[in-house]
Amino acid sequence: MKVNSPEELAAELDRVGYLADEGVATAAFLALRMQRPLFCEGEPGTGKTSLAVSLSEALGLPLVRLQCHEGIDAAQALYEWDFPRQLLHLRALEAGREHLDVEAAEQSLFTERFLLARPLLRALKESPCVLLVDEIDRADDEFEAFLLQLLDENAVTIPEFGEIRAAQPPLVLLTSNRTREVHDALKRRCLYHWLEHPDLAREVAILRRRLPGVGERLATQVAAAVRRLRELELLKPPGIAESLDWAQALLALNRSELDAEIAARTLGAVLKYSEDLDRVRAKLDTVLA
Repeated sequence: MKVNSPEELAAELDRVGYLADEGVATAAFLALRMQRPLFCEGEPGTGKTSLAVSLSEALGLPLVRLQCHEGIDAAQALYEWDFPRQLLHLRALEAGREHLDVEAAEQSLFTERFLLARPLLRALKESPCVLLVDEIDRADDEFEAFLLQLLDENAVTIPEFGEIRAAQPPLVLLTSNRTREVHDALKRRCLYHWLEHPDLAREVAILRRRLPGVGERLATQVAAAVRRLRELELLKPPGIAESLDWAQALLALNRSELDAEIAARTLGAVLKYSEDLDRVRAKLDTVLA
């Protein structure tokens, strides 16, 4: 699907339930129009991953997701060879021929038939698509360097097989929670956008859009309370996902407003550490003021 302006893209994102502000819509539109990766950084729970998912839905493109973690390598992210099938193939060749052509047999082992495509390779082969490289800050420096060819050329080189190049560049979104600084070499290849938590009005709108059963009063109370929680020194400040969980928990209890009694009973929907629970319970009146 082709979009002609940030406003049009924002409308398409709105259609699938993602309320993008002007900055997000503009950054995503430019990434799409300029065919550049978009590096989205911000606190956990600000909607970075949801943006990629929603772009996939809004543009009618498949989503390919690579979840980064410590120690991730090319075999997990790009490809690996299907060794058991290669071994069976080689045994079949040996059993069927008296004089085996070793060179031809070796070449037959490294074909697409035995190539297991991981997310990055799938994105190049299936493009156009949305490629989400999620939480790149969890990977190490070597993996960042490994990504550079893909971001530069929309291609990768497999030594035994050759180059695989995307017929059309995927729309690449990289996200980071800033647990560490990502290197400049990677950032230089991307457009950049910092995602903030939404303002009160937008968070209320998100709650009501995602949870149609939530009334205006309850949505406003939850959004306001969560905003105050974010101002406290918590181990894990709540994001939009926690706001949604809290509102959904209150709906499940048939509550139409948030008071101190029900807030104390449902804090586990919005806070994930016992230290945070203790700190908030001691200040609950302030949080709900």
